[in-house]
Amino acid sequence: MARTSAFRMGSVGDADLRLLRVFRTVVERGGFAQAEAELNVTRSAVSLAMTDLEKRLGLRLCRRGRAGFALTEEGRRVYDALVRLLTSVESFRAEVHAIHRRLTGELAIGLTDNLVTMPRMRVTNALKSLKEDGPDVVIRIRMAPPSDVEQGVLDGRLHVGVIPELRRLQGLDYQELYQEEAHLYCAAQHPLFSRPDAEIDIEALARCDAVMPAHAQAAEIAPLLQRMRSAATATDREGIAFLILTGLYVGFLPDHVAAKWVADGRMRPIRPDITGYRTRYAVIVRKGGRPNMVLDTFLQEVARNAES
Repeated sequence: MARTSAFRMGSVGDADLRLLRVFRTVVERGGFAQAEAELNVTRSAVSLAMTDLEKRLGLRLCRRGRAGFALTEEGRRVYDALVRLLTSVESFRAEVHAIHRRLTGELAIGLTDNLVTMPRMRVTNALKSLKEDGPDVVIRIRMAPPSDVEQGVLDGRLHVGVIPELRRLQGLDYQELYQEEAHLYCAAQHPLFSRPDAEIDIEALARCDAVMPAHAQAAEIAPLLQRMRSAATATDREGIAFLILTGLYVGFLPDHVAAKWVADGRMRPIRPDITGYRTRYAVIVRKGGRPNMVLDTFLQEVARNAES
């Protein structure tokens, strides 16, 4: 797209913010088709908005075609600036609402997958209380791997996250949430399912095809993972469960996730005496963040639920 050195951008109005929010959705969803559903508009409307924004900025923001969607270097820089802009706008709104003592605005929260089945529903209960305290609050949930949640909180795309606490990053504050217990599982069709645990040793486990998680795990289970035969990987617990249920793999699942299949007789834990481990979960927020009444209320509700 042609540009001139004389380009000047005037004030940013509501129309510009609308176009910029479309751009943000396209980037975060990975393309026009994915953004179409979230924005509830046609793909042609998304494309038109992107074209208008590129003309407005005088920049080529992305490439799209048969090869798929990709940001240009200019597009990446604009997106980074946009995240900072929208974070500032949301912080301004939150501060003004705080002056009026009116709980309204947005809570963007990043979650690791399959936490909804935790028996102690602290996140669910905190979100319920937040919505009851502020009926106008808009809650935006993003399911993502722990590293993506961490990055989202650090760069301001997310106000808060819930992740396994396997490490601590300098730019984040951590609030302990709960512990999750997990074991190695197999399905009813697997050869180990009908064998007594007393007949299953480490060598028998090492000979099984195992599905490995694609993200870091608790240090206490690392020695066993290293001995097992990695025959598949999955980015989340639902993917691990899919493969276990084929009857061809063993894999680690949190007990609360596996409970429904265990109750139906479709899965069982293998050697729970040596394959069990616990993972601590924490709520994370960015250190030194601006005052945000919605976020503060949510964190207070999380703490209150932890005490109950």
